[in-house]
Amino acid sequence: MDIRRRNNITVTGKPQGPPVVLAHGFGCDQNMWRLTVPALADDHRVVLFDYVGSGRSDLSAFTEDRYASLEGYARDAVEVCEALDLRDAVFVGHSVSAMTGVLAAVMAPERIGALVMVAPSPRYIDCDGYRGGFSAEDIDELLVSLESNYLGWSAAMAPVIMGNPERPELGEELTNSFCATDPDMARVFARTTFLSDSRDDLKTVRVPTLVLECTQDVIAPREVGAFVHRAIPGSTLVTLDATGHCPHLSAPQATNEAITTFLAGLR
Repeated sequence: MDIRRRNNITVTGKPQGPPVVLAHGFGCDQNMWRLTVPALADDHRVVLFDYVGSGRSDLSAFTEDRYASLEGYARDAVEVCEALDLRDAVFVGHSVSAMTGVLAAVMAPERIGALVMVAPSPRYIDCDGYRGGFSAEDIDELLVSLESNYLGWSAAMAPVIMGNPERPELGEELTNSFCATDPDMARVFARTTFLSDSRDDLKTVRVPTLVLECTQDVIAPREVGAFVHRAIPGSTLVTLDATGHCPHLSAPQATNEAITTFLAGLR
């Protein structure tokens, strides 16, 4: 199988530079990183891709068995790295992709040498001693709404997820991205995302890790960022001057500065 075509791999930046892989979150695609790429391209080989079922990936490669767990998406990430023979890449994962990066680093430790977790959440549902931001009933209602009327759910939820109501164009972009995703594939990805519990996986991280959180984020509240930071020994936690769940779009300068500072420290 042609992985480059399957995952719509794009490579830009400095050909011989240290590799950075940018991985999008649920309902998104690689275009969501367009404001980050210029900040990295002068010094790094920048790799972008779409998970199968998202963006311009090969939708015929989608199987529910594979993508009903985060391991399926992590395998996509690893196979992208293998197709390009990347070594010690920095994996920058947004939202659920932050946890995908954790799993990928275990699957192929020679491929991934550092992690940047943008608005991560290892578990969205509250439980004893842990606040993920949602009750089990909240998530059930979210999934029922998504599955019964995906386009309506997207129009209602995307602006909430994005935040920044004073900049409606941001919410509109996320809405359009959600709506461009095949509803059946989005249903699988949503269940995989919102029902996952990857807290124990954080203990497996053995590489330098940057955790980026926003001051206000309805999807990943600050308690989650603090939990992730505590769970990964030696990680760095940066609270961005940003609101919403997509700081690489709403506050690209602050996000890029945090990422490039971290990358400079790896040299």
